[in-house]
Amino acid sequence: MYSKNRTKANIFITLFCSLNLLSACALNTVNTSPEQLIRKSYISQLNNKERDYFLYLPKGYYSEPDKKWPVMMFLHGNGERGNGKSELDFVLMHGPVYQAWIQKQDLPFIIISPQLHMFDFDQRGIGYIDNRKFADIPQRQAQGTPLNSESRPKQAIQRAQSLQDMSDKSPLLPLGWDKVELDLINILDEVSTNFNVEHNKTYITGLSYGGFGTWFMASQYPNKFAAIAPVVGWGHPDLMQPIADQQLPVWQFAGGRDNAVHIQYFYAGIEKLRELGHNNVRFTVHEEMGHDAWKRVYASSDFYQWLLSHSLK
Repeated sequence: MYSKNRTKANIFITLFCSLNLLSACALNTVNTSPEQLIRKSYISQLNNKERDYFLYLPKGYYSEPDKKWPVMMFLHGNGERGNGKSELDFVLMHGPVYQAWIQKQDLPFIIISPQLHMFDFDQRGIGYIDNRKFADIPQRQAQGTPLNSESRPKQAIQRAQSLQDMSDKSPLLPLGWDKVELDLINILDEVSTNFNVEHNKTYITGLSYGGFGTWFMASQYPNKFAAIAPVVGWGHPDLMQPIADQQLPVWQFAGGRDNAVHIQYFYAGIEKLRELGHNNVRFTVHEEMGHDAWKRVYASSDFYQWLLSHSLK
């Protein structure tokens, strides 16, 4: 009788503990604040007009008020330019905010995603700008179903000889992110002041035009970032000295079949870093991919883990 009652008691205790554990888990889930995507306004130093940028706050940001969060600034490509107001949603087309907000990939970063001024790029007959539609902006997925579709260019891989002499190439693209350098720094400072930021973990990444912008910002503010990741945008050798002096960790990405930003331009800058004694540089070429190699890069958890492995000294 004693043994039977003891067995019943053990079963009761086990069930009681299990129910309490499930209740605790459910309570924890309920109390975890959801991720948020908000618009923040600022006055552009370029023209004294108000513009907006996206600020992504990760899951748990509000429910863990004492936690400090890493910050990632993302610079978009040429096709997502706009007025910073009604056209800001085009920034959601690609990149980390697309992954975190649209695809619901759990990224433990505060993500800053500004929009580059249009300047006159909507008057140059550029098809991917002239023909873009608001209807093409992706909507947030109900279940976070992966929708990344990687294109495969039909042409064969033909590796052109790497250029070593870049003296006749401009370090910057026309009317790029360098034109809003002060805006970017002011936005970073504003977020760092008003949000729960882990100050030694600030990163910058960008694709295509934003990749060039990433190299530029890193060269101007090498002690501002814990690591940089330019994607399908090469860095000019002239920009490399400050990056090497700071030993700023770099992960460069390129597409082997990229017809927009050709692979042969990537090597001179990377080689310059080696010559300057930089010993923390990665260079990954997705040989079978074209310009949209960024889709694979930003969908990869390895990418974000690499960023988080670095802190400012």
